Amino acid sequence: MPAKQEVLALRPSAALHERISELVDRQWTGRLSADEECAWEQYGYVEHLVRIAKAEAAHKLKSSMDPRN
Repeated sequence: MPAKQEVLALRPSAALHERISELVDRQWTGRLSADEECAWEQYGYVEHLVRIAKAEAAHKLKSSMDPRN
């Protein structure tokens, strides 16, 4: 399992960031193909999971630093 700090430091690669930017642009113009729409939904799901993991890691990190614990 990654450390809490590693989870909080997760960032998309430059290539992934570029691909997502392309999909956002295409979505705004309404030109997503079926495959692109599927990829867009998958990226959204993964982003949701990462946000949950980061929130949990931040909470655990904060709790572990609390002197009352």
